[in-house]
Amino acid sequence: MNNSRPHITILVANLPAERDRRVIRECLSLEANGFDVTVIAPRGDKKLRTLPGSRNTRLRPYPVFVYGHGVLSYGVEFGWSFLCIAVRLLAELLSGRAHAVQVCNPPDVYWPLALLLRSLGRPWVFDHHDLCPEVYASRVGTPNKWAFRVLRAFEWLTLRTATEVVATNESFKDNAVRRGVAPERVTVVRNGPTRGEIAEPGETTEPADGQQGDQKVVYLGVFGPQDNVEGAVLAAEQLARRRGRAGWRLVLAGDGESMPALTSLATDRGLTDVVEFTGWLDGGAVDDLLRTATVAIQPDLPTRMNQLSTMAKTVEYLGRGVPVVAVDLLETRRSVGDAGAYVPTGAPEEFAEAIDELLDDPARRAQMRAVGLARFRETLAWEHQADAYVAVWRRLLAKRLPHGVAAPASPAGVAAGPATSPAGDAAPAEQQPSAATEARVSAR
Repeated sequence: MNNSRPHITILVANLPAERDRRVIRECLSLEANGFDVTVIAPRGDKKLRTLPGSRNTRLRPYPVFVYGHGVLSYGVEFGWSFLCIAVRLLAELLSGRAHAVQVCNPPDVYWPLALLLRSLGRPWVFDHHDLCPEVYASRVGTPNKWAFRVLRAFEWLTLRTATEVVATNESFKDNAVRRGVAPERVTVVRNGPTRGEIAEPGETTEPADGQQGDQKVVYLGVFGPQDNVEGAVLAAEQLARRRGRAGWRLVLAGDGESMPALTSLATDRGLTDVVEFTGWLDGGAVDDLLRTATVAIQPDLPTRMNQLSTMAKTVEYLGRGVPVVAVDLLETRRSVGDAGAYVPTGAPEEFAEAIDELLDDPARRAQMRAVGLARFRETLAWEHQADAYVAVWRRLLAKRLPHGVAAPASPAGVAAGPATSPAGDAAPAEQQPSAATEARVSAR
């Protein structure tokens, strides 16, 4: 590797690098603009040495033996991750790399390393993926006040020790500013696929009314306690009561810790004929599914976390022009606008009514589709975000960049690496990452 190029080390603690679609796009954007990149993250595919789809982004994985499900196990998991990341980061420093570091949360525990790097004069950027205190509260219902306070303190320390903060939306930026970060040190870089990740953008193979084929109501993403996928299953039950069981089906694409409970719920409620679980899908299958979808459902409930978060799955829906049915959440409405049909509380009956109306109204779906595609192309596609993201690094590492470097280039049309199954089997490298590979994150 040519050490004369500016080198950025990215730290990820909650999933393998080849499964973090945001980090994949960031790495490709950095490579396209003259940076070298190393990613330190949990081990996924043991055979990988470089990020699939990249030129030479190095992977420095570490093994994970304990996955958190409670306070103690989370403490063990994140303590081990901290130790592994610290050792590998030190090795990067000693090797002459790590001219700058980006850390991605969750968790918010890496601020001691930020103090070390900044004392050495190295920029430290916090890429704010999740509001960790709010994620905790949404998972447990009634949070322990002391645990919540610790998480808030760690969030404050993580934000305040960063050279700059990259926020996924305006609400995250506002949160950082309220924690004392100067507004000029916070850059909004939203989640979203590149236009090149979507086959034949603007095309659709949704069956016309009257043609053979079931209408598809699709959920795509993580099956976690905070994602309320059970709400989608219960909405299917209500929808069956409203319009019968023929001519439509709910397709749940993804996996996660709630999968056993969801399959049991569908069986117990007698919904296996109208509810389909696809499991993990590779990028091509994800694109095929969404381009044949009639309606998409975002069942997230109106918690504080969801009000302030932009759901990555929803941008995937918009990129294919799929009308979205969702609770009326602040950041969801900011992203979706008139491409969405909104319900007040997220009760199954509300979702069923809104979906039922859309399934019977092709003209409205066509209008929502046009709005969604326009919002994606003009605002939400990664091509628009890459410029702002790369500009942060060009500013922080200006002295290391050669004179006359061209303006930021986005990695449009470049394969962002393979989707990975829970067993770690990689899809062919030319395939795009799946939106259903966000295991153990909140699909934000």
